[in-house]
Amino acid sequence: QVQLVEAGGGLVQAGGSLRLSCAASGRTFSSDTMAWFRQAPGKEREFVAAINWSSSTYYADSVKGRFTISRDNAKNTVALQMNSLKPEDTAKYYCASRRSEVIITATTHYEYWGQGTQVTVSA
Repeated sequence: QVQLVEAGGGLVQAGGSLRLSCAASGRTFSSDTMAWFRQAPGKEREFVAAINWSSSTYYADSVKGRFTISRDNAKNTVALQMNSLKPEDTAKYYCASRRSEVIITATTHYEYWGQGTQVTVSA
């Protein structure tokens, strides 16, 4: 059974930091592209960041320079370090994976999803 389990969300003041983690199990993810998406109330789920098997990364413009995605293939984990958080970063954050080395930002190209972890940034 394939599972992606996120952790690390919470409430933080603007300007603060949080580190999200995602633990993958049930298959080998070392060749996958791993990504983070987020969804705020009333809005569509949007791409945040992705990292492929060779650790090439890609970020949404809105988080570039503030967020850093990383992975540990030996542990089947992916992390998202979020610094200089803003109230507009408030959302539920989802970990996802796709069975390809090509980084895609569309949600429909990701086969596996976690349940999400809530991040709330107060002004």
